Amino acid sequence: MEQVTRLAGQRAVVIFGMSSCCMCHTVTSLLRDLGVNPMVVELDEDPRGKEMEKALVRLLGRNPAVPAVFIGGRLVGCTDKVMSLHLGGKLVPLLRNAGAVWV
Repeated sequence: MEQVTRLAGQRAVVIFGMSSCCMCHTVTSLLRDLGVNPMVVELDEDPRGKEMEKALVRLLGRNPAVPAVFIGGRLVGCTDKVMSLHLGGKLVPLLRNAGAVWV
């Protein structure tokens, strides 16, 4: 859990995902299209990936736990939550408040 918390606070937007996960790629693409430069942690390519994945399962209460999106160091959620915020017009203001976008 400590590793997840530490990484989540390193950048304005952090995405925990898997390199082969299409939903991880979709969320990352959406955020990049909005002008965000997220830190992407590929759990299947990280030596502590399994440990971090277990921590994310506990945090989210779901498995699979990816993509797990943190904005401003706070857990936002998975794809459904990010898309819901975007469609509701609340994602960009959240990103602005975290200093992830300036427009």
